[in-house]
Amino acid sequence: MTSQEDAMTDEAATQDAPRERGLWGYIGLGLSWGLLALVSLVAALVVVVPAVTGSTPYTIITSSMEPSYPPGTLVIVRPVEADDIRIGSVITYQLESGKPEVVTHRVIEIIQPSVAGDAPRFVTKGDANGAPDSEPVMEVQIRGEVWYSVPWIGWVNNVVNGDMRSVIIPIVAGVLFLYAGYQVVSALMQRRRDRRAGQDDSADHASEQ
Repeated sequence: MTSQEDAMTDEAATQDAPRERGLWGYIGLGLSWGLLALVSLVAALVVVVPAVTGSTPYTIITSSMEPSYPPGTLVIVRPVEADDIRIGSVITYQLESGKPEVVTHRVIEIIQPSVAGDAPRFVTKGDANGAPDSEPVMEVQIRGEVWYSVPWIGWVNNVVNGDMRSVIIPIVAGVLFLYAGYQVVSALMQRRRDRRAGQDDSADHASEQ
């Protein structure tokens, strides 16, 4: 191989290197923005929307509602009037009125009151259970109806909850945003260096001729 061919090979490698670095930079940038968008969406679904609408997030911890809501699912439960509950609605209710323990099951029957002025009661059942729950649910026990769910996030909600969740999620989103910004700046700087290198190469070739 002649010295001229060696020079051409080295020049091609030099030109391909910035292009390769730029490609990986853009891939990293795309992943960063995608991750940022995902974290922002989860933050909105888990923190912002419930806070604005007065809804409450609960974590499904048993398999009684599989396959619709497997363990680890975060369900957002919004307030509901008893008259708006229908057969098929999934409600979250207290096992005992005034006690913190709750269950999320589906309504399979509505028992209308026999006395005027009384509230209806609701027969519930887990989708994966073979029999209905032992006692009908009274209106006073109902915490709300499941509005939407977010899979797998429930375990995180159990570990990071309350005020800690409202602090940690914005911090994580901020870090990802800064990282995405760094990737943008790095890609722009690399592009400028590549352009300048190309101009220098053109000037060198012109001077050699």
